[in-house]
Amino acid sequence: MYPVELTIPMSKDLTDFGFEGLKTAQEVEQVLNSPKGTTLLVVNSVCGCAAANARPAAKMSLQHANTPDKAVTVFAGVDGEAVAKARDLMLPYPPSSPAIALFKDGNLVHMIERHHIEGRSAQMIAENLTQAFDAFCKDEVSA
Repeated sequence: MYPVELTIPMSKDLTDFGFEGLKTAQEVEQVLNSPKGTTLLVVNSVCGCAAANARPAAKMSLQHANTPDKAVTVFAGVDGEAVAKARDLMLPYPPSSPAIALFKDGNLVHMIERHHIEGRSAQMIAENLTQAFDAFCKDEVSA
């Protein structure tokens, strides 16, 4: 566990941008198991690649035309219960932080693990996310 004081600025980087910080397993389950809609989840961390790539990429991606209905975050090493539940819902992917996941109608549909974040620019990660948004977050139009 990290001292909360150390992680507050890193957490605020996303929550000040509009991400909802989830602190309990119940909050995570309620949001990610929603039977309708899309949710972007960022597993935030103190790791340098979170600051350099993951957090900026997540924020950039939300400037796209198609975006998820919700954007939420949990903080590895701080929100233990929430992170554990999020990781359960991200199976079969192994625990990874940072990580970025997209859920649709309660199902994991896109995952970016730490090894996909390290060594890649925020722009490249954001483009990966916006492609997923185009595939899963478009408004359904009745014919």
